[in-house]
Amino acid sequence: MNKSRVSLLFGVLLAWPMVFAAAVPYQANGIKIGEVDSNSAIIWTRLTREAESKSDGLEFPLVNYERDPNNPDRRYYPGPQIPEGHTLEEMDRVTPGAEGWVRLKVWPENHTDQVIETEWAQVDPDRDFTHQFRLNDLAPDTTYHFVSEGKSDLQSEESSKVKGVLKTAQVDDKPERVVFTVVTGQEYHRRDNPELGHQIYPVMSQLNPNFFVHTGDILYYDKAGPQALSVELARFKWNRIYGMPFQRAFHNRTPSYFIKDDHDTWQNDCWPTMENNKMGDFTFEEGQAIYLEQVPMGEKTYRTYRWGKDLQIWLVEGRDYRSPNDMPDGPEKTIWGKEQMEWFKRTVEESDAAFRLLISPTPIVGPDRENKHDNHANKDFKYEGDLIRQFISKQKNMYVVCGDRHWQYVSVDPKTGVEEFCSGPTSEAHAGGFSQEDRSDMHRYLNICGGFLSGTVDRADGKPTLTFRHHSVAGEILNEEVLRAE
Repeated sequence: MNKSRVSLLFGVLLAWPMVFAAAVPYQANGIKIGEVDSNSAIIWTRLTREAESKSDGLEFPLVNYERDPNNPDRRYYPGPQIPEGHTLEEMDRVTPGAEGWVRLKVWPENHTDQVIETEWAQVDPDRDFTHQFRLNDLAPDTTYHFVSEGKSDLQSEESSKVKGVLKTAQVDDKPERVVFTVVTGQEYHRRDNPELGHQIYPVMSQLNPNFFVHTGDILYYDKAGPQALSVELARFKWNRIYGMPFQRAFHNRTPSYFIKDDHDTWQNDCWPTMENNKMGDFTFEEGQAIYLEQVPMGEKTYRTYRWGKDLQIWLVEGRDYRSPNDMPDGPEKTIWGKEQMEWFKRTVEESDAAFRLLISPTPIVGPDRENKHDNHANKDFKYEGDLIRQFISKQKNMYVVCGDRHWQYVSVDPKTGVEEFCSGPTSEAHAGGFSQEDRSDMHRYLNICGGFLSGTVDRADGKPTLTFRHHSVAGEILNEEVLRAE
């Protein structure tokens, strides 16, 4: 897709989810629509001081950590993340929050006489000036339009309005054509359009997906420009990436499910008790809390959703309950934790969906690089990985979708036959870490490129089908597999 086509497509996208603003506060981060099922949804909002992220600020220096010569286990930074004599508010793409109040007006499509208004809610300064609305009692398989309104106080007029749209899922006893997209690995400095963001977002919008899944590494706390060595810098990274116009336009109209991984929790290959040797004042626990404030999320970060008679997805938590990577493997070593494992097995066995998908932040099948020690495809977590693969192999029409790896692939576990589809990273600049020379007998498809994965559940001659497609960042179909329910 050439730049003129992307620009034209972007213009078409923004023609609908418009942002109207008159005075502070604004909503420069747009909205996020999350956790949609057949009768509910969560709408994420944030109030900001300006209508757009700062576009003429100072660039961050790329200050990477260095090893302490006196202690090889420690790291230090040879300079500050923000240039001396300057503040975060002077930096490029900063999006300061603002105090105020928000509410939603919601109505079914073509029924503006049925508008429902939420109560005005005050955004929380301790949660980065955000607020999340849970919408209940929605009708299944129904398109809803809504407006997020913001104002400075209850006596003031509305100063900003952001339009959004969502469609609820079909009930679980009726077949429905469902289209979804999956991505992983989204880094600001590797975006393909410097002013607008990652071009896969307008490209994915062309598919009009029922829902979108981000499998993690939504951003990279531990990458320079800046390194998130404080809560303030961690929140800045969220505000920056979701102030980008491509991201904002997409999330104003696409129901999403977010999963976190290591880089958007804290640092590379992290676990809860990991020693902090390079993240400054920023802690694992703070990373967990910030994730919950920055994405629409319900009670638990592991959950399952049904989309009509033919599809059910499981979204799992891979950081909060895990054992240290360097712990000896065995029955006590875990990534998921006992409670999540029991929940997963129970809910899968209870499901009668034609297709069942485990969507994991990290690989279950692989293969992975020999020097990795962080996922179920590595020997370090083989015991639990074997349990998961063996369980899935006993289920009809169950597949694994994963993120984390910076290349696209389809693989088959030689022992159990479990099949895994990896989306690849969000931009071409992000692809790497593997090569065609690493291709093995496990691979049915391998491509070292950026892009995304799409899935389409439909019926052919009355029988459920699931079509997986790997796309380039421009939307070109690179690989296609049609699966038929047994």
